[in-house]
Amino acid sequence: MSKAKLALRDISPVMQKFRDFLLGRKHTNALRFEPLIAARTQPQPQIPDGSSHKHAQNYYYTRDGRREVAPPMNLTQQLLSASSDKGAPKQAANARPTPGPVYQWDKHYE
Repeated sequence: MSKAKLALRDISPVMQKFRDFLLGRKHTNALRFEPLIAARTQPQPQIPDGSSHKHAQNYYYTRDGRREVAPPMNLTQQLLSASSDKGAPKQAANARPTPGPVYQWDKHYE
């Protein structure tokens, strides 16, 4: 099997120049040919080992999120005790909101 350079399938050179002129740039072919495709078997990346690659003396326990879990705090008791110092609570207003003007959606038919 020879590794001769294959001519990629495209239109004639004159039509290529005309197409590039009309596009205002060089045309990028959407067809995929073997010389333009990366090999399927890629080498493994050479990533440097981090601080957690070893099994012993790993500081994972200090950044484990499960150790940060605590029972829920009861905020209502704190809010009630804080509001009791400020005197009587304010009463809510009983005024009802007034609606805006009614939209006459069929007015243009009259």
